[in-house]
Amino acid sequence: MTTAQTEAVIAMVAVTGLFVLMILPALIGIAHDRRIDRQIRRAEEARAAAERSTARTPAGRARGGAAPHRTARAA
Repeated sequence: MTTAQTEAVIAMVAVTGLFVLMILPALIGIAHDRRIDRQIRRAEEARAAAERSTARTPAGRARGGAAPHRTARAA
């Protein structure tokens, strides 16, 4: 390998490393947002299932008579 080829390889590795360092925080943030969205979706499904099961009871509502609260969604 000549000196020019070695310098080119070093430059490509450096650019690739900088690219990874720039993109990594965004990828971590996307994964974090998707995890939170899954948690919110599961909580909404659990709440809907609980409301369906309490709607079938003779009393019509959960014991205590409190109205269910709405789950806040992130924009």
